[in-house]
Amino acid sequence: MAKSEGKKMKKTVLQEEADGRSELGAIDVKINAIGENTEQKTSPIIGYFPSGYDPMKNNSVNPDPNSSVKVYKSVNSRNPRNPRMQVVVGVSGSQVNFVGTNYSGEATTPQLCNYALGVLDKETRVLKMVPIAANRIFRLEPKFEALEAVSEKEMKEGVSTEEKAHKFRNLTLMYSTKKNIRRDVKRETLRQTEDPEMQQNMEQKLKGIKINTEALEAIASTSNARNTPPYDLEATAAHKAYPLDKIILKGEWDYLLDVLELAQAGSELPPDVYPTFVCNRVHHLETIKDESKKRKMAGILSYMTHLIRFKDKHSMDGMSTSKPHKLPSMLSHKFSSMFDITSNNRIPDEKQKLLISYVLVLSLFADGFRSDPSDIAKDLRINPIMLRSHYEYLGCKFVRENHVLLATLPVPLEFQTIKRKRRR
Repeated sequence: MAKSEGKKMKKTVLQEEADGRSELGAIDVKINAIGENTEQKTSPIIGYFPSGYDPMKNNSVNPDPNSSVKVYKSVNSRNPRNPRMQVVVGVSGSQVNFVGTNYSGEATTPQLCNYALGVLDKETRVLKMVPIAANRIFRLEPKFEALEAVSEKEMKEGVSTEEKAHKFRNLTLMYSTKKNIRRDVKRETLRQTEDPEMQQNMEQKLKGIKINTEALEAIASTSNARNTPPYDLEATAAHKAYPLDKIILKGEWDYLLDVLELAQAGSELPPDVYPTFVCNRVHHLETIKDESKKRKMAGILSYMTHLIRFKDKHSMDGMSTSKPHKLPSMLSHKFSSMFDITSNNRIPDEKQKLLISYVLVLSLFADGFRSDPSDIAKDLRINPIMLRSHYEYLGCKFVRENHVLLATLPVPLEFQTIKRKRRR
């Protein structure tokens, strides 16, 4: 009797604990992972509409039989585990179909994680996990497939090209993505033509403008002839001789915050990522009280880092130091175009001199136009004596202070003239 009563009490306690867990919403479940078997069944597919279209908004009560969802899969696929698939959502009473694929657009980006769909059976307490087909989520973008048939009808009725373009723009605004809308706005801006009267007025205004031929000759004889950053021969201050706003453009400063963020966090700059010149001068940021000047100086050091690592990346002796460096794509495209990266992924000699000139000009800004070239020569892998000629080519002069040669920038700029010997 005592044992049976003890068993009943134990069952009652366990039942109360189970009831308490169910009231709190926590239950023990068994997970059953179902592997993908492309030969038998197609795994679930998830699609989303970036345009905000909701196919169930008007079909939740009375589903429209004309609306359809079709999935196409390539039979002869090179990769049976990840076949080429296409999802087409047809909208009833509309000329628009929403199409998504797993082989174009967003689906071509690297997949850093896998996706699965879970279904819980509360009675059996079994959670079935089914992988999503090919680990893809389909981006359903609008396609105007029926527009061609409509255009033929409009041609028979005599609809003008402008009216058709206007209708197409309206369809784009209603159903398309923000990216396509911005693209059409840019196209419309480029296609706009001025009124003939406006062109005549502009021609009359241009006739009244006096052309400064001396300035044009000066530009032709300096900017095109010299392999240097943008400069101003009439500058009366050192910081205006090489205008910083023409070296680092306005939209590039937002990508030059890495040095500032590390300095504010109190972290040391890793020497395998940042050049010696930058590591030796980052502590100067603590003495700058003005936030705008501090951000400007940190941006100069960051831009120098990107230039030096870009040079290392495209030279045989610096490949190892450029591997851990992350260069923003915006600056990567700019540098590749500016320094004329050749087919063999190397910087031509003349463009390499131009890159060195950019680095040296920025080093002058960082040192208040009294720069010790010893550490920057180490970063550029150039002999300090050889580097001195690069400074002099930029119009710099050297002065000796405490047994150290410092590069200065006197103004106005005076460039050295190349003297050629006459042949006898």
